[in-house]
Amino acid sequence: MQLPPKVTDRAFGRLAEIGAADQGKALRVAVEGGGCSGFQYEIQLDTPAEDDLVLEGGGEKVVVDSVSLPFLSNAVIDFTEELIGARFVIENPNATSSCGCGTSFSM
Repeated sequence: MQLPPKVTDRAFGRLAEIGAADQGKALRVAVEGGGCSGFQYEIQLDTPAEDDLVLEGGGEKVVVDSVSLPFLSNAVIDFTEELIGARFVIENPNATSSCGCGTSFSM
C-alpha cells in the first residue's frame, strides 16, 4: 500500500527559518531519471502546482508531483545539519541502493 511521504518537524522548521511560505513557496521534492544510481532527487523551492500532493506543517508546505509520488511512498523528508553542511535529506524505504552523494538511488 502506498502511503504519502512524511515530513519531519525539523524539515518544516527549516522552511520556516528561510521564510518559504512568506515568499509563497513550498519545498518541492521530485524524482527524476538520471544520477549515478538511476534516479535522483530534485529538491528546490517552488510554487505549488495544481496536481501536487501538498504536505503541510507549521504553516509551511512540501509538495510532490504525481509522477514522483510512487517513488516516495513511505519516505521521510528530513533536514540535517552535519559537518558536510546542512541539507534536506530523503530516507526512502523504496530505494534498493543509493550512492554517496545522497541524491541518487535505484529501485
